[in-house]
Amino acid sequence: MIITIDGPIATGKSSIAKALAKEVGYIYFDTGAMYRCVTYGIMKEKVNADNPQELLDFLQRFSFDIKIKQGDKHYFVDNEDVTLKIRNEEVTKNVSKISAIHAVREKLVAIQRQHAEGVNAVFEGRDMGTVVFPQAQLKIFLTGRPEVRAKRRFDELRAKFPTETENLSLEQTLQEIAQRDQYDMNREISPLRKAPDALEIDTSDHTLQEIVLQILEYRDSIKTRHPGKG
Repeated sequence: MIITIDGPIATGKSSIAKALAKEVGYIYFDTGAMYRCVTYGIMKEKVNADNPQELLDFLQRFSFDIKIKQGDKHYFVDNEDVTLKIRNEEVTKNVSKISAIHAVREKLVAIQRQHAEGVNAVFEGRDMGTVVFPQAQLKIFLTGRPEVRAKRRFDELRAKFPTETENLSLEQTLQEIAQRDQYDMNREISPLRKAPDALEIDTSDHTLQEIVLQILEYRDSIKTRHPGKG
């Protein structure tokens, strides 16, 4: 069974997807981290993403791996552990632009579908239920009030990168989230949108445990209505 969890930045996708996967014993995939790895590689190698041939050459040699260390996923680009580096402010500012490039999406979508073959998994991202796995048995779309999401994002960045974000303000974070939303929802390729058959959950005023329970209840209701699913 494939479960997809989509939604804009700072709606709690990663935490919810991880908790859900653990609860049901599924594999968890953070596809956003994959796009961040590509973005990091492009920035590190100073690849001109606007040059189709230069970008294609990079994508052909690009390699990343996922390894489990003490129960946590670590992401590697050319054998470099970039788990924390892909979450920094510069990667965050550029990942939407890189993610919108057709060649980048084509390569990563193929990888994501390969990982889904023959497994039970929770895939978290922005176009999982609409583009990558349109036939997924269970689709979730997370939302949240902008001010709540901005506070989550601000606290996360300050905790992970205290030195780099010492001049970051909550107001600036709110503006950046609004800009990111507009870009993701209006991009030409794989825009952020809710799949027609997805359950929408506003995460603003609910705990992680409450949201996971709601998803499980929804899954059980699908099984009741469609016994062959799951």
